[in-house]
Amino acid sequence: MLLTTRSYARAGLVGNPSDGYFGKTLSFTFKNFCSEVTMYETPELGFIPGDVDDATFDSPEDLLRDIQLFGYYGGIRLLKAISKLFFEYCGACGYQLPKRNFTVRYRSNIPRLVGLSGSSAICTAMLKALQSFYGIEIPLELAPTLCLEAERDELGIQCGLQDRVIQIYNGLVFMDFDRSLIESQKHGRYERLDVGILPKLFISFDPKRAEISGTYHRKLRVLFEEKKPDIVAAMSEFADLAQQARDALVAGHPERLNALIDANFDLRDRIFNVAPANRRMVMTARGVGCSAKFAGSGGAIVGTYGDEEQFTRLTQAMAAIGCTTIKPQL
Repeated sequence: MLLTTRSYARAGLVGNPSDGYFGKTLSFTFKNFCSEVTMYETPELGFIPGDVDDATFDSPEDLLRDIQLFGYYGGIRLLKAISKLFFEYCGACGYQLPKRNFTVRYRSNIPRLVGLSGSSAICTAMLKALQSFYGIEIPLELAPTLCLEAERDELGIQCGLQDRVIQIYNGLVFMDFDRSLIESQKHGRYERLDVGILPKLFISFDPKRAEISGTYHRKLRVLFEEKKPDIVAAMSEFADLAQQARDALVAGHPERLNALIDANFDLRDRIFNVAPANRRMVMTARGVGCSAKFAGSGGAIVGTYGDEEQFTRLTQAMAAIGCTTIKPQL
């Protein structure tokens, strides 16, 4: 038995980073990049290192940079963590799993640490593989929570539900992380929307701007838990922007998304003091008339454009500051 599962790169369109703070977000996946897990039956249970588990380096400087960005562990820790929680979940639910083992390998071409959710893609693809291999179907709304717990609780990675939800559901999803629902049911309200209602979108990214998203989220978590008034108010405002974006798209007014995307970034910049290199990406895109905000924690931006002439000018302007620009394949 040989099976392959995939999870795709994602962009937070409006509302992030409120997903970890009982907010609302609107996100989409795109097929340009993905993480792929291949699993097959073997006598023993094994995990094969992948391209995030680097063990050879060109120089001491490369070793230091790799450890600073990715730590001492790569993608295998994600495979192990979600496997542990999957087996515990099955035991708690009384499922009798088939008596067989697997070997698993993974690969990913999602640009690393630029906010396109490469790590959660490995984790969610692994959960999909485990369900298929053992013939277990976890309720769709609970699967993202299992992945969140694997990364947050097992590995100590500060993160929210948004990435795991969109990579389990795929497409375009509006997410309402209502506190009472999260705390009582361990999931939010997730609404699939037709990707056809979206305007023309772009993604720009620069691997040189890579940074560990967990570091940003740890700082944000401390401020939120200290109930800093501006942080608490900002999370509510992010959520409201996402709700407005959802309502505008459903009502057939995609043009309203432009101002909401810009407002999302402006709020983030005002509250969290965005690094100059990352702010420059957004401002460069805006300089040719596009809307723009972070796709995640930094290193990649997402926004809207009007026509092909504007997209060409955008591509050229972003390339001048070292960024690659693509049209996401929804």
